[in-house]
Amino acid sequence: MKVLVADSDRFTHSLAEPWARLIQLVQQTGVYSHVVAASGSFGKNIVPRAAALLDVSPVTDVTEISEPRQFVRPIYAGNALCTVRYTGADPCVLTIRSTSFPVDLQAADSKSNEAPISQVDLSTFEEESIGKSRYVKLASQDTERPDLGNARIVVTGGRGLKSSENFKMIEKLAEKLGAAVGATRAAVDSGFVPNDLQVGQTGKIVAPELYMAFGVSGAIQHIAGMRDSKVIVAVNKDSDAPIFQVADYGLVGDLFEVIPELIEKLPENFK
Repeated sequence: MKVLVADSDRFTHSLAEPWARLIQLVQQTGVYSHVVAASGSFGKNIVPRAAALLDVSPVTDVTEISEPRQFVRPIYAGNALCTVRYTGADPCVLTIRSTSFPVDLQAADSKSNEAPISQVDLSTFEEESIGKSRYVKLASQDTERPDLGNARIVVTGGRGLKSSENFKMIEKLAEKLGAAVGATRAAVDSGFVPNDLQVGQTGKIVAPELYMAFGVSGAIQHIAGMRDSKVIVAVNKDSDAPIFQVADYGLVGDLFEVIPELIEKLPENFK
């Protein structure tokens, strides 16, 4: 094992072109068997382009590694699992859903040997590889809440909240729980919250210890992004809402009554 360091201002920002070219350069130098990245916005942006440069087909959204070249990944919005065997040339390029690979506490506490650090030779790195995209700015919400992708508790609101003003109830409950805030695509499309809070097939994939869904109907695209949560609690006034099919605990009720009562009953030091 060794650590490779590519020291250049070209990689300060996560632009796909230089990063993909870097992966190609490192592979040509080191001839590695696998290239692995998390299935986040960073990995999804860079890995397909890198795979194209390497002339291989990537395997995406891996949830289980059966063998060095055999993987399990979800299909049909998570309603089925597909076993894929990679038979192409090296490297085997894949993205993994990090939520499907919990940290082994015993391994985390164990000591590891030091790995040598090597600098990547960038003398052959062409300026043309930077491409046509350029970094403009980073816009992020100023909040003390946990990151949605790694939070222990996630509180999600759907279209049932009816307005951005009502969605503040979700934020208030999340604040009291020390939780991250999530939203369905319907809530995002309605303008209640920005799209970086979207949970689902086309949003963030989460697997917290506790997932609370308020006014969420349970479309398959949303369930695909949270079905691996350890405990799912759903509140919806429609008793036939599909979310109840995956929920561990379900309450048929008016969220405009349930949420304020929860906020009132939860102790201040709940976190």
